[in-house]
Order: sequence, then C-alpha cells, then structure tokens
Amino acid sequence: MELLFPHDEIRETQKDLINEILNALKNKKHILAHVPTGIGKTAATLSPALSYVLQEEKDLTVFFLTPKHTQHKIAIETLKLIKEKCKHNFQVISFIGKKWMCAHSGVNELTSSEFSEYCKDQIKRKTCSFYNNMKESGKLSFDSKSVIEEFNSKIVNIEEVIGTSSKRNLCPYEISCLLGKEANVVIADYNHIISPGVRDVLFKKINKTLDKAIVIFDEAHNLPERIRSLLTAQLSTITLNNAVKEAESLGYPEAVNNLNALSNVLEKFSQKMRIDENESLLSRNEFVQEVSKIDEYDKLIGDFIFISDQVLEFKKKSFILSVANFLESWEGTDDGFTRILKKGFTKRGRPAVILTYRCLDPSIILKDIASQARIIAVSGTFTPINMYKDLFGFDTVTKEYDNPFPKQNRLNIIIPETTTKFTMRSSEMFTRIAERCASLANLIPGNIALFFPSYNIRDEIYINFKHICNKTLFLEYPGLSKKERDELIEKFKSYSRSGAVLLGASSGSLGEGVDLPGDFLKAVIIVGLPLSRPDLETKELIRYYDERFKKGWDYGYIFPAMIKCMQNAGRCIRSKHDKGVRIFLDERYSWHNYLKCFPKDWDIRITKMAEDKIKEFLNH
Repeated sequence: MELLFPHDEIRETQKDLINEILNALKNKKHILAHVPTGIGKTAATLSPALSYVLQEEKDLTVFFLTPKHTQHKIAIETLKLIKEKCKHNFQVISFIGKKWMCAHSGVNELTSSEFSEYCKDQIKRKTCSFYNNMKESGKLSFDSKSVIEEFNSKIVNIEEVIGTSSKRNLCPYEISCLLGKEANVVIADYNHIISPGVRDVLFKKINKTLDKAIVIFDEAHNLPERIRSLLTAQLSTITLNNAVKEAESLGYPEAVNNLNALSNVLEKFSQKMRIDENESLLSRNEFVQEVSKIDEYDKLIGDFIFISDQVLEFKKKSFILSVANFLESWEGTDDGFTRILKKGFTKRGRPAVILTYRCLDPSIILKDIASQARIIAVSGTFTPINMYKDLFGFDTVTKEYDNPFPKQNRLNIIIPETTTKFTMRSSEMFTRIAERCASLANLIPGNIALFFPSYNIRDEIYINFKHICNKTLFLEYPGLSKKERDELIEKFKSYSRSGAVLLGASSGSLGEGVDLPGDFLKAVIIVGLPLSRPDLETKELIRYYDERFKKGWDYGYIFPAMIKCMQNAGRCIRSKHDKGVRIFLDERYSWHNYLKCFPKDWDIRITKMAEDKIKEFLNH
C-alpha cells in the first residue's frame, strides 16, 4: 500500500506511529497514543488513515475531530500538502458548530440547544432565506450547484465556505453537508461525533454511518470533561424567573403558577441545608415527587414545550424550553451521574439556587462509539495512559512515545520551597512566592509565562510581584474574546528580545492550545497546583472512580490537576530548536503522588538551588 505522506522525510517516531495505526485499522482495533509535541502527530495520524481509506476500505470515511475549530487549519494544510505531493484525488470538508456556520446575525449568543430550536423553527416556518435559496422547485438551485462545483475540486477551510455561501445568500451548513456526501475526510469538532443528536442529524445529511467511520480524536485528553459537560443538565431559579416572564408575556397564568411553584421547590430543598452548607445531594425521586405535587410530571413537560414553540416564533431562545429540557434529563439514569443542589450567586451578585444532573462517566458515550467506529485517540498529555484507557471504557492498543526534542535543550525543575495549599495561604506566603517568581523572571532572559491555580491567587501574588519584577507585565483575564486573546499574545510576543512576563490561570484561555515557539517563550513557571475545589462534584467523582477502579483520588483529583500543569508547561519548547526552562513552584510536586505523574523522559529535578541550575543550563 502506498503511504500518502505530506513530507519528503518521515521521522522514525512518525514511522512507528503510522505502522501502529495501520495495524490497528487492518485488525479493526482502537489505538490510544501519547504523542508529545514535535513528533508531527497530525501528519502521522491523517496519513495512514487516509491511505487506508483510499486504497483498502474505500467505503470508510475519516473523521478528524478537534476540541476547538481553530485547530482545523493544521489538518486542512496537511491534507493540501498530501494532495499536492501525492497527486491523489480525494474530497475534504470541514464543519464547526452549526450556529457558528449560520449566516444570520446574533445567533452566537444562543446556547447550542437554543440555536437548534431556533434553526428548526426558521426552517419549519420557511422564514430563513439562506435555507430557502438552496432549492428551486424542489431541486438544487443554480447558485447551490455553482458553489458546490467551485469547492468540489479543492480543499478549502470552513471560513471560505461560510464567506462564499453567505455572499450568495445560501446556507453554509447545507452547502457543507452537500459537499460532505462525497468527502473522504471530514474535519469537525468533538460534538459532531460525541453528541448522539448532532451526529445523527449530520450523518443523515452527509450519508455517512458510524460503522463506516475511522474517528481520529486530536488532543483527546480533553474528551472526558467535554463528554461530562455534554451530558450534564442544569436548572436554576434565575432560569425559572426568566421563564415566568415569558409565560406572563404570552398570557399563560397556569404556566406562570407552575414555574413559580418549581422555583419554590428548589428554594424549599435549599432551605433544608445546614447554615454552613451551600450544596447537597438530591435524589431523582425526591425532586420528582415534589414536582408531581404541582402537576403530573410528564404533563408539565408537554405544556412547557407547547408554550416554548410560541416563544420561538418571535424570539431566538426560550427559557421555558430550557426548563422542559431539564425536567426530561432529570429522569435519566443514576449510574455514572450525580445530582447536586447548590446555593450560589450569579456574576451580578444575585442569589440563585442551582440543581445539576451531572455526568461523571465519559465512557457512557465512548463505549457506544467504539462499538461501531474505529478510534485513533492521540494527545501530548495522555499521562498516565492507563487512566485514559479506564476512563474511555473500551478495549484498545496503547502506545507512548518519548519527547523527540534534545534533552540538553530543556530543563525541568521542581522548587519545593513554597505552596499554595489552602491551609498554608497567607500574605507572608504570597510575598515569598512573588519574590521567588520575580527572582526567576529577572534571571531568565526573554519572555516568561506564569500560570496560577486561580485568578484570585494570581492577583494576591501580583500585588508584590509587580514592584520587584524588572520586565513588562501582561495579565490574562477570564472571558477574553478570541480577538482580545490574539491581540494579547501578539503584544506579548513583540517583547521577545527585551523580555516580558505573562500572568494567567492554569485553566484560562492561554493555558492550552497557544503556540509560542522559538524565542517567543523562554520559560514557564507553574505556581501551585490547580486542584479542583473539594466540592461535592469532585467528591462524587472520587467516589465513583474509587468504586470502579479503586483509584478515585488519583483519577478524580490528582491527575486532572497534573494534566493541566503539563499542558501549561507545554507552551514552552515547541520544536527541536527551542531551548527553555519549565519550573514547578510548589513543595507538593516533590511528593510521590504528584511526582509519579510526570513523564519519565522529562528528567525532572528537585532543587532549592534553582538559580544555579538555570545559569548552568543557559550557559551550556
């Protein structure tokens, strides 16, 4: 079989990964691979999968899935190179979330479920001109045919499809679906496969089936949390208050009373908590029994859906529909889920009671996908890989590859002198951390990134740090738009010669997926451990994985925090030519439970003489 590869040379590690993938495909097996940055995993996964589809099983389709649509570009460019170099004819189409493809203005403010209902309603009432223009007299319109013909012969990114379709007053999603029917490779977001509803609609549109799919999950360490969030439903007193206003505006007094009664049910349960508690577990039956005192449970759902249909005739979203959707979800299984009632406040400081039906187990979705498709899951932080095998829940081949970059170009150190441990937090500790960070930042030339467990801790340390650090400082804040984030990164990069320090949070928008190669980033300092708050959800996760694997503390608490740290550290040293320092600043990193999480090839050193080690490294 001819290997369709985009470059003239194949690295040894790529060759090994390609052979492992081809063996897995031929034997109808799945593969999970830990593939550090620099190996070239996009080419090493797409190349064997595409080669296999075009030459061995031609009725299969490759689905290349990413957690963010900004990562589609690398896959598109790789496939363009393969087509140009190997002279093979194949079709590629890219999908992002349907609402982001929509040509209507203002829809990005909607949640995915709200947009889905809005879109369905627009089509049903024939009020979407973009959709209506797709056909004339039941057949594809001239404009539709010409756009499809234009894109059929080349590989294009989704922005081009959206731009051209919108200008021609056509629906970009429908155009992409028509192109997708002939596609050998579909580049999409996780949700296009992991969400059964989204997948069923898309597959019907593009004439694909899961049993004829090779599914490549890129950056697959993100999958567990993405699936948990996807299967989680939430109801709050704020949503109920907004639903009441909707029912009032339409003149449905009975629905107003029922929605107010639902709100009272949440308040009633919250009042049963002790004064020092802000969350508690709630059983499925407890809630159903209380709601059934208002009216028959199923009748309430039906009534709310009926009213929401009318709301959607003149609005893009319906709070009443959100209530109905939650009530339906609440009746789901207990296995792999937990149910939590929480008292809290909105961003504007308004008190709220929130009821959550929270998914704990991502294998609920992944086992079903694995029973039909062939899965290739890759990540630079599949460590420990056996944890992911357990979490994913299906039988699979596992492979781990060492970091390909020269060891002499990287220094990984733990400084066990300070801690952000909750019981040790104080103004004195924050001052010590600020002094330690400033000493390191002033010593290391060029740009440095500091990641903290939270923005609050960052701000406490920043009070002193800003006065003793000699470099220009940049602060990353939560909720940055893509444009704001890109501008911040570009400004930071412009200081690569004089040196600047970027201060963010481990879970922030810069902690993962930001590429700062070469001289743009010389060091990363991870301050403290980004451990989850020991809230009920975390405790339930620990309990669940203890019952299943006897590893609840590791799987539910320690490893997720360490994976964030390693993602933060991965912002530095992005190629074999890069030279950089990665510093873990907390005594807990030297404890066995945390130390065992680092990849063996990191050659991590524990020292209180960090400055000496760094000077020696920089002068080498």
